[in-house]
Amino acid sequence: MNRLLRLVSVALAALLCTASSAALAKERSEVPVQFTWDLTALYPSEAAWTAAREDLARQVPKMAGFQGHLGAAPESLYTALSTMMDLQRGLSRLQTYASQLNDEDQRISRHLEMREAAQRLFVQLGSASSYVRPEILAMGGSKVRASIAAEPRLKDYKPYLEDILRYEKHTLSAAEEKVAAQAGRMAGAGYTIRDLFNNAELPWPTVKLSSGEDVRLDDAAYTKYRQSANRADRDTVFQAFWRAHRDFQGTYGAALNALVQEHIFDRDVHKYSSCLESALFGDNIPTRVYTQLLDDVHANLPVLHRYLRLRQRMMGLKELRYEDLYAPIVSEVKMSFTPEEAMKFVLEAVAPLGKEYVDTLRQGFASRWIDWMPTTGKASGAYSTGAYGVHPYQLQNFTGLYDEVGTLAHESGHSMHTYLADRRQPYVTHNYATFVAEVASTLNENLLFHHMLDRTQDKAARLYVLGSYLDNLRGTLFRQTMFGEFELKMHELGEKDETLSGTNLSQLYLGIARSYYGHDQGVCKVDSLYSVEWSYIPHFFYDFYVYQYATSIVASTALANGIRDEAAAGKGTKKRDAYLTMLGSGSSKYPIDLLKEAGVDMTTSAPFQAAMKEMNSVMDEMEKLLK
Repeated sequence: MNRLLRLVSVALAALLCTASSAALAKERSEVPVQFTWDLTALYPSEAAWTAAREDLARQVPKMAGFQGHLGAAPESLYTALSTMMDLQRGLSRLQTYASQLNDEDQRISRHLEMREAAQRLFVQLGSASSYVRPEILAMGGSKVRASIAAEPRLKDYKPYLEDILRYEKHTLSAAEEKVAAQAGRMAGAGYTIRDLFNNAELPWPTVKLSSGEDVRLDDAAYTKYRQSANRADRDTVFQAFWRAHRDFQGTYGAALNALVQEHIFDRDVHKYSSCLESALFGDNIPTRVYTQLLDDVHANLPVLHRYLRLRQRMMGLKELRYEDLYAPIVSEVKMSFTPEEAMKFVLEAVAPLGKEYVDTLRQGFASRWIDWMPTTGKASGAYSTGAYGVHPYQLQNFTGLYDEVGTLAHESGHSMHTYLADRRQPYVTHNYATFVAEVASTLNENLLFHHMLDRTQDKAARLYVLGSYLDNLRGTLFRQTMFGEFELKMHELGEKDETLSGTNLSQLYLGIARSYYGHDQGVCKVDSLYSVEWSYIPHFFYDFYVYQYATSIVASTALANGIRDEAAAGKGTKKRDAYLTMLGSGSSKYPIDLLKEAGVDMTTSAPFQAAMKEMNSVMDEMEKLLK
């Protein structure tokens, strides 16, 4: 087995290694123009942006003039809503341009000032139009629907208006809502406390690694060094990092408790049955989707445990521990891609989505939708954004790594989702929920995985690609669901008036983590010190957000399998077309209904079982290779 693992590095280096000279640029001026995005589609110049900002600043106050008149006549309702949407559309374009300029080089204070100026106008518009939802609710469902029937131009606004009407039973009188809004000024205190303490005041430990290097273990360093191939270094990093958090678990616990109490207040005031219902109500997601995910994961923990035992075998360990979960399971692989190669692989991978999809994305690549290279002052990470009526944009920080090809596929999924929704929907319903957003991105990643696997014939190289896929499933599906279970149980304890101290939260988290990783069955040892890992996860302050990572990869796996099978068998394009229809639907329907029409019912276990079938098939092949 060891000889096989050593071959991985050699095989992939020979198969895929090329040089990307553009990635060596340090300053933005050194980057070839074709690797920078073209913002002139938004505004031809900063002067044009300034003129647009000044015009919008004059228009925003006019929105207040419609207050008290929405129910006067159907035409009045349409005029007010269309005016508000036009202003939102203009401000979105304004903010997109300023934000992207700022992200090019955050050292330029003028661009930051532009972004903040656009944000201030958004705040002003929010204030000027704050009466819209209460007035629509005061009209009542019968009058609103009569207005839609009487005014044809309100047809596009029906999903928006119906969504507002859903809140009728959770909306108080004007005076009561004012009190609730005033209490809302205290909202976010828990996150603010946690963010400030974690990023500015926590005394990070310093450790000495086997190389002799002294490392200050902040969040970024922990993320980097927990992946060390040296097990002794991993032990050192884990022990020091989590001891620091354990010493302050009381502070982290107080911050998280403040968040839970905030959610309980909103549950009680607005008459929801639970904090979970309140959090999922906005996208109209049934709570059973959340609980179904937890049930499915628990029923399939043996699949996770199979992966963990495979990881233990490949790492040659007598005992697998929590400290080993981020370390490479094969020898380090050195490979590099050029942007041109990354684009080629992604375009080939998404071919099952049809010629129009591929041609549009190819044209986007050629039209400089993407800002490719990391340079001094540039924002980190990667994202896709866009402005209605223009086209999507992507920020990348591409250095040629294999994972970054996956990032391009991921963000291109978001970009094409934005492109299709913008082209097929009016502005009022062009946006889409997070619940479906990550389906578009992870489906592209799935297609890329299978494409790379198909073109990789060397056994050792296939082992690496397969292992990378399993690592992603472990982190995205099982780990995020584990977080989701902790978040739910934490809120349930709070709703029972039980104490949410740091110590109690750690006990809760440890029990869940040990259950998931098979601690008692001897699958993976989870040291009690790591019970405080919850304090490291900022997503717990995002209000039941993390479960969507898991549901998205479950849904996208089921959809991708159907689309690939259909294409391979030459059985038409029904599944592909249904998926593309979903991408073009924006928010014209609720996300759970969009997915159902695309072919996945997230209220059942069927999509999850499809993901588990694929995960098991990957492990089947890996075990054959390891023989």
